[in-house]
Amino acid sequence: MPSEPSANQASPESNQTDAELILALSNGQTVALGVIYDRHAGLVYGIALSTLSNAQEAEDLTQDIFLTLAKGTTYDPKRGSLRTFLAILTRSRARDRLRSRNSARQTLNRWKLGRQAESAPNVPLERAFQHEQSQEVRNALAQLSDDQQQILKMAYYDGLSQSEIAKQLEIPLGTVKGRARTGLLKLRKALTSLN
Repeated sequence: MPSEPSANQASPESNQTDAELILALSNGQTVALGVIYDRHAGLVYGIALSTLSNAQEAEDLTQDIFLTLAKGTTYDPKRGSLRTFLAILTRSRARDRLRSRNSARQTLNRWKLGRQAESAPNVPLERAFQHEQSQEVRNALAQLSDDQQQILKMAYYDGLSQSEIAKQLEIPLGTVKGRARTGLLKLRKALTSLN
């Protein structure tokens, strides 16, 4: 049984150049990604954090950058160092995220403004409509008997319960209930016919 390397022993991959590690990674040697990560994660995270100003987003972007690297990239060692490639890729992706965040924020703000405009009442029009409605209710109430009007006004304008109305008017509770129900049915019919 082979012995495991001690912590003091360096893995053979750690002695390889970045270009060799990228080649090993493209050939399916996933250990190479760990070495690349150890070498360059600080750089990628630092750029992401300074651009995004958010630790969680910087961590997510760092992970995305190395996942992109693991899936295969367009990195060409002849065009420059892996460090430079990762720095440029990180800046580009971080700026994309900022633009996306700002775009989402602007969209949300436009939506909020639109909602506020929709919900903002047209005060003169609203008052005219309320006046018209209250006039319709007064006209409908005028069609009820005096007893029914009195009970409904005490219930809805004065906020009295039916038992309090019965005590004040010194009539049975059943009579109050009957008059209130009949009055409401007539009121409902009168208001429905207006619409």
